[in-house]
Amino acid sequence: MNKQGESPIKRRVSRKIWVGDVPVGGDAPISVQSMTNTPTTDVAATVAQIKELEKAGADMVRVSVPTMEAAEAFAEIKKQSNVPLISDIHFDHKIALRVAELGVDCLRINPGNIGREDRVRQVVDAARDKNIPIRIGVNAGSLEKDLQKKYGEPTAEALVESAMRHIDILDRLDYPNFKLSLKASDVFMTVAAYRQIASQIDQPLHLGITEAGGLRSGTVKSSVGLGMLLMDGIGDTIRVSLAADPVQEIKVGFDILRSLRLRNKGINFIACPSCSRQNFDVIGTMNQLEERLEDVLTPMDVAVIGCIVNGPGEAKEADLGITGGSPNNLVYVDGKPDHKVENSNIVDHYEQLIRKKVAEKQLLDESIIAKDS
Repeated sequence: MNKQGESPIKRRVSRKIWVGDVPVGGDAPISVQSMTNTPTTDVAATVAQIKELEKAGADMVRVSVPTMEAAEAFAEIKKQSNVPLISDIHFDHKIALRVAELGVDCLRINPGNIGREDRVRQVVDAARDKNIPIRIGVNAGSLEKDLQKKYGEPTAEALVESAMRHIDILDRLDYPNFKLSLKASDVFMTVAAYRQIASQIDQPLHLGITEAGGLRSGTVKSSVGLGMLLMDGIGDTIRVSLAADPVQEIKVGFDILRSLRLRNKGINFIACPSCSRQNFDVIGTMNQLEERLEDVLTPMDVAVIGCIVNGPGEAKEADLGITGGSPNNLVYVDGKPDHKVENSNIVDHYEQLIRKKVAEKQLLDESIIAKDS
């Protein structure tokens, strides 16, 4: 009883690295991450935001560390966080060295803008000593001046050339423990760049459409761009960049992966858009259910269909399903008609059923784990 079965997508073969205790690449699940937007020196606010991202299911969180003061604050933030933390650092190699001492799980740098190669070597040596992976992050908005002059404007080829420069530095220093991103706000440029680089290196690829936009427009743009690449099997970790609450980035990220059957964390709602045949308020019911059940991370298919045309068929394929009927709506449990419920009680009743099913699934999973151990 699960629409969230195995994905038909054949993923690109990549090297596996570890960001803290989270594997990235190889046969690991595609991880979902976001970035804090609070001042890093405000430890309480930053930790609170990381906790919200943890609650939403984030696999890892990136924190900007622009100053040495922020680096010292990062130490306390790290102590209070349960997910791996990535530090975002530009220009000053001393900040990278400091956060490496403080236990950062991944360094997001561009070796080329750190400065002289001896400084890059110091950062790489520190990363090597503590087995800290590096994320090379190439962005269309910050290409090297000579590449801007050479290409006239940001292009996929310019992004790839920039990336290879940074990769060459790490190759000379014999440090393959890195992942790479090549981001642009343009979907076509981003997709073309990732497709080009995917066959040239075997390191994991971090996907994202940078500066994608607000919640609605950014979600659409990210879904299109990331969806094209994920369908190609490209991508080992993703960040959906939205001008919105970072928690929304995690939710949209998992929604994208769930739609492609690449991750099955949380509820997969199958809901009709509603029409005049509906026997209950589908849109209002869905809005309330999604809001109430945001905390559920257990994989489950839940159907909410307003009439008897498509309702029974969808409900039979879900863990739980409800289809509109007159005078009462019919509830399916594990694909079979089970009981009826009135409109006035539909949301409360359905939420209770879902939470009961979640508890049953968790107990089953625990018993399987206990048996295997």
